[in-house]
Amino acid sequence: MTIRVLLADDQALLRETFRILVDSRPDMEVVGEAADGDEAVALTRVHHPDIVVMDIRMPGTDGLTATSTICADPTLSGTRVLILTTFETEEHVARALHAGASGFLGKDVGAEGLVAGIRTIAAGDALLSPQATRNLITRFLTAPQPGTHPAARKSLADLTDREREVMALAADGLTNADIAAQLYLSPLTVRTHIHHAMAKLHARDRAQLVVIAYRTGLVHPNPPRP
Repeated sequence: MTIRVLLADDQALLRETFRILVDSRPDMEVVGEAADGDEAVALTRVHHPDIVVMDIRMPGTDGLTATSTICADPTLSGTRVLILTTFETEEHVARALHAGASGFLGKDVGAEGLVAGIRTIAAGDALLSPQATRNLITRFLTAPQPGTHPAARKSLADLTDREREVMALAADGLTNADIAAQLYLSPLTVRTHIHHAMAKLHARDRAQLVVIAYRTGLVHPNPPRP
């Protein structure tokens, strides 16, 4: 299947570079380009791309606001957002995850890294670049947001003990292979538990499971390193 990509960046030259890169892959195609957040939302509603590659800093409506609008729209449940920006701070990563983004990469990523990132997110997995350290991210993920906890905690009750266990390990940064080895399961079984948890919690991907896990207290951040 072809991965349909929409590019959102205020720099026309950069969009053209990304278009050439994406269109050169046999399993991908660019279906639209946006120069600001409002245009990104409008074109996403028209084309329903699989992936939106979204810059954070754009004139008018920024990328995080556009991401939040896209991810909150039930008619766009099949669209995932990859944040691509030069402003790679832990706070931006956390805000992107809260907005509903499925991944986050710095613009210094190589061509193959970007292509791999698009494929990773299209497969339903989360993507964070190495610079986004989990300990710092979780300081922001655990910041209180009134009104989100009770409903989320109630939803967790719908999960089986194994699904909660697998979800907690995924939120702790373990891959499916790591979880499988720790729990003596097959990677396919782990993936099935992850997908069941996503369906029950109405999470569009693994990244949202991480946010829910920290927000509900299913897992807690590690103590800050000295």
